[in-house]
Amino acid sequence: MKNIHNKNIKMTKDYKKNPQPHYYTGKLYGYSAKDIVDDFDLSAWKAQAVQYILRAGNKEGNSPEQDIQKAINVLYFELEKIHEESKTLTGGLAQ
Repeated sequence: MKNIHNKNIKMTKDYKKNPQPHYYTGKLYGYSAKDIVDDFDLSAWKAQAVQYILRAGNKEGNSPEQDIQKAINVLYFELEKIHEESKTLTGGLAQ
């Protein structure tokens, strides 16, 4: 795991004490969404989708459907990015 602790950044909250909300931590093995995202080295949009899926039905005030729809939305953003990159890399041959 990467150590990105920067002593020049002033922390206003003790993130080591409570690094993320409970709905981002698995109940059986205690894996955190952050650890999964880091381990798989996901892009920003894929990471966001994973976080929405993992918390679906667990965050107070958010319905599971709302979080799943958010995941779908950001995956569309990822698809758009991939499509644009493929046009650039292939000169527009990838369809």
